[in-house]
Amino acid sequence: VKDYSYAMDLNGARTLKLVLNSENNDEEKTEENYQNAKKVIEKRLEKLGVGEYKVTANNENGEITVEIPENKNTDNIISGLLSVGKFEILDSETQEVLMNNDYIKSANVMYGSNSTSKTSSGTTVYLNIEFNKDGTKKLEDISSKYVKTSTSDNTTNNTDSSDTTTSSTEKKITMKIDDEEIMSTSFDETLKTGKIQLSIGKATTDSKTLQGYVSQASNIAVVLDSGKMPIKYDVDENQYVLSEITNQELDIVVYILIGIVAILSIIFIIRYKLYGAIGAVSYIGLISSFLILIRYANVNVSIQGILAIALVCILNYVFINKLICRINKKDSNKETTNQKIKEVYKEFFVKIIPICIATIVFCFAGWDPISSFGMIMFWGFVLIAVYNIIVTKTLLKLKENK
Repeated sequence: VKDYSYAMDLNGARTLKLVLNSENNDEEKTEENYQNAKKVIEKRLEKLGVGEYKVTANNENGEITVEIPENKNTDNIISGLLSVGKFEILDSETQEVLMNNDYIKSANVMYGSNSTSKTSSGTTVYLNIEFNKDGTKKLEDISSKYVKTSTSDNTTNNTDSSDTTTSSTEKKITMKIDDEEIMSTSFDETLKTGKIQLSIGKATTDSKTLQGYVSQASNIAVVLDSGKMPIKYDVDENQYVLSEITNQELDIVVYILIGIVAILSIIFIIRYKLYGAIGAVSYIGLISSFLILIRYANVNVSIQGILAIALVCILNYVFINKLICRINKKDSNKETTNQKIKEVYKEFFVKIIPICIATIVFCFAGWDPISSFGMIMFWGFVLIAVYNIIVTKTLLKLKENK
């Protein structure tokens, strides 16, 4: 069975200590640059889809501390944080800077498929860079000057026939990110859309290779889209820090929840006899299904998420108790059971509509603990509705038929 995914408060965090690079001069070491660097890092984490993070900057020495969840993507995320993100388009001969970060509007990843009905060369990943208004005009000017040109020379030989030779001359531009050359080329035509698409890797049908290209393109896009770092940093410390909540403390919480479920099940049986036994079986079954569902729904379980699990269990207890209480009356029969089940469903879910709305809002929260609470509550409501109409209703009808 798939294991749970835990948030930082339960799973611990990767902690980075970033210190100023020795290449920075004294004029760059300002409080404003430290705070701007912090904002750029936060923006990159947000664009990389990190739901929970902590970034603090020391205004005295410029050190920045970053805490992010520990998972399979952590190392890839870290590699994208340290890049300065310096973007340049230069004249390949004179090294004159033609464009820089000031002209970039946004960057993202695109896909293209080179295929025909007979053959397929796979999918190509593109880094799409879109420029602002000034950048669009600048790109049009540059692409018109650095465009491939060709000239034809006619020569006549002794047999009165002429040969035409075609030669091409082209001025090239060089594109660099953090002083590393990405490509050197000339343009096939004048670009008027204000966009450049750069292919990352080659077309492929291999999913693992394709994912590698996507990851590479995504990191570059995030770096360009979040702005240039005003100052350069190095990693001084990179370590995994355990959560303050120990496994024994989590075990205690689990034992308490199990004890509460056992007590509620006994109350069911004592109060409603056979109906109570049916309710207890259904209740325990839903909790078991719920805990499995959380695993496969890829929800990050936080402290707030554990609270959501407890609330779902309470709400389901209220629902089953109301359902059995209604059916357990002396006037109940096979004909009235279905009607009473419908009535309880309607009453219960109408009353929790405000909670459902709040839950959906929490699901889209940018902060991982809140989204964890929202997602667990959402799947809990879905399961209460589906499980009880299938399992609990079936058990009750079997009892009525007997």
